[in-house]
Amino acid sequence: MKIRTTFTLSILLSALFFAAPVTNGKKRGGGGDADAHRRKGIELFDAKQFAEAIQEFDKAVQAAPDDPIAYRDRGTAYRAAGRAAEAAGDGGAAGARYSSALADFSKEIELAPKETTGYVERAQTEDLARQYDAALADANKALELKPEDPLALKFRGFAYVGLSQWDKAVADFTAAIQKDPDDPQSYDRRAWANRNLKNFPAAIEDYGALLQKNPANEDALVKRGATYAAMMDYEKAIADYQAALKIKPDDYDTVQRMQYAQAQLAAKNAPPATPTPTPGTSIFTPAKIFFAVVILVIIAVVVRLMTRGKPEEISSSRIR
Repeated sequence: MKIRTTFTLSILLSALFFAAPVTNGKKRGGGGDADAHRRKGIELFDAKQFAEAIQEFDKAVQAAPDDPIAYRDRGTAYRAAGRAAEAAGDGGAAGARYSSALADFSKEIELAPKETTGYVERAQTEDLARQYDAALADANKALELKPEDPLALKFRGFAYVGLSQWDKAVADFTAAIQKDPDDPQSYDRRAWANRNLKNFPAAIEDYGALLQKNPANEDALVKRGATYAAMMDYEKAIADYQAALKIKPDDYDTVQRMQYAQAQLAAKNAPPATPTPTPGTSIFTPAKIFFAVVILVIIAVVVRLMTRGKPEEISSSRIR
């Protein structure tokens, strides 16, 4: 499952540069050391050096142990490291990173229980870790604190997808799109939920919206092609697969999908087969002759039994 990281550190960094000294003086146990480590951690995170970023955020946490944002920063880095490990096929490392991220977001919630951010971040991580019931509970809590929060709606939608509750997922993604119409993930996941509901035209519309925003979206082209194939509209499916292969020519999965659609289209357009006439059979076959003889024998026996014991007719003529 692809979930965009909602990383807020760049915004926080700008705030640190431009905030008045009195604002920095109100930090809960923070200070210059925590801010310096956070800035360094952001630089490393942006460079995708997640392990090194985590080390810097560790130091920020040590310098400001009662600052919820410090835990959020480190949790976000742990989550990104988990996604990288999962993409590399290392499920064990991914699980460990997700667990560390969840612990940090839980600490953020402990320090700021009335803020929605901790619940939203933890729900996002629980979706990645496939803990869908927990994600649903956290998203619901965030929506209690801030009704119609688009991120909480989106991640609750992800949880509903994981739980195969397609109708509820469609409703949440629709509400999220109304609040944030530029988030491509909500369109993509709503399309997937509609495909599972067999509501193919709605899914086609969502993939079309994604392609309007980015015509080179190879993933959306392949998914729309698969949706057309499910509708048995193989011409349009093939066109989408061909467009996707122009962007990513070596994608084996797309090649296989296109070959399947081409085979189905060829079968669909093939003329009906002419039935082969079967040669006539002779009326006189050995089996038929045998059965006829048997029937004649039976008739003869029956007639013989019926006539046994009857007196013979005596002629009335005299012998002269």
